[in-house]
Amino acid sequence: MSVSGLNRIEKKAAFSLASVFGVRMLGLFMILPVFAIYGEQLVGYSPIWLGLAIGAYGLTQALLQIPMGILSDKYGRKPVILAGLFVFLIGSIVAAMSETIYGVVIGRAIQGMGAIASAVLALAADLSREEQRPKVMATIGMFIGLSFTFAMILGPIVAESFGLSGLFWFTGLLTILAMLMIKFMVPYSVNKAPRGDNVALPEQISTLIRHPQLSRLNWGVFILHMVLTACFVTLPKQFVESGLALESHWKIYLPTLLGSFFLMVPFMIIAIKKQKEKAMFSAAVALFALSLFLLWLLPLGLGSLIFSIVLFFTAFNYLEATMPSILSRIAPAGVKGSVMGIYSSSQFLGAFVGGIIGGFIASQFGEHMIFLAMGIATVIWLILTFGMQQLKKSKSFSFATTITCEERADEIAELLINMPGVIEATLVHTEAVAYLKVDEKTVNLAEIKALLQSQT
Repeated sequence: MSVSGLNRIEKKAAFSLASVFGVRMLGLFMILPVFAIYGEQLVGYSPIWLGLAIGAYGLTQALLQIPMGILSDKYGRKPVILAGLFVFLIGSIVAAMSETIYGVVIGRAIQGMGAIASAVLALAADLSREEQRPKVMATIGMFIGLSFTFAMILGPIVAESFGLSGLFWFTGLLTILAMLMIKFMVPYSVNKAPRGDNVALPEQISTLIRHPQLSRLNWGVFILHMVLTACFVTLPKQFVESGLALESHWKIYLPTLLGSFFLMVPFMIIAIKKQKEKAMFSAAVALFALSLFLLWLLPLGLGSLIFSIVLFFTAFNYLEATMPSILSRIAPAGVKGSVMGIYSSSQFLGAFVGGIIGGFIASQFGEHMIFLAMGIATVIWLILTFGMQQLKKSKSFSFATTITCEERADEIAELLINMPGVIEATLVHTEAVAYLKVDEKTVNLAEIKALLQSQT
């Protein structure tokens, strides 16, 4: 039967995966507010190496998200996630033990090789029904936003007490915590999609990249994270120039980011309750562009900075939470890992490009021009959103089962996916629940119930 709210498995998946994602992103974000200052102590420091150190993880993440997504489709989400976290841990140790900027760049690049974002988002989609998926993805998005908030607070504190290496040792400890959560907290699922569609082939990747609706989201997340990274080449300095010392920046970030979470709620209510998802998405992109132009136009001052940053993060948090949900709903069945891999590659490539472009603009045209350039890029994104289509809805159901064996769950999932009208079938054998995504016009629910009941 269908359920109107998150069930026990969805709650468990949402908060455990969001915690894993948040803990990992916390380690990556903590470098942003402090590296420009503490990195000067490293041998070989220069502005260009600063940009590389900030963006290096984005490049390796972008290169490996698609392969990791394909591997998660083929070998399972959790093994790929655990392997990625282990690689991330190695990168943290390398960066922590480095006394040169070059070693930190190598460590950050190795961190990026632990590209688990696509597998985590795909697992979240596996463990949630379509009508509840926006809530699960929004939870992950909110935890990412909260990790950013805590990173702005903890980064300067940890760096002041233990130095730059202390940041990376702290990141390593967080990674071990994330591995334990994946192993013992996150539910396990068996997911089956139509035959021949569950393992992505090279020609499928090419088709997914060219998909008109998916490509709009991929370009969107590229621009979103390009803007974020580029802006943080100069934002900490803007606060200092407006009279706020570095160690006090958290006093701005904390209320600003928390306030932006509350301000994004009306966007979510209108989008979901009024079924205006496309309109609210475009409105959020427009607000994002407005905040950047205000940062460029308004005279430097603490009040104007705070006002613009509130608008900036209200739009950013809404878009960050919304896009994975939309992506998972339009992704072809059976290749969610590959679709999420393309999406995550675009996201992290944007972070890498943002760091490089931000440093280039700052050195050639002045740091304030970063906001103008990023505002123009966001207007281009706004134009792309006008071609987005309204989301088509299918119906999702959940059924209780007594199947507790992985092999049997795999067999039943295979039978279900070959039944008429079944778009996707997921059996969580550890929780004895079956999720089905179906076309109500062609599905025979009685036949499905009969198959499941025959296994009791």
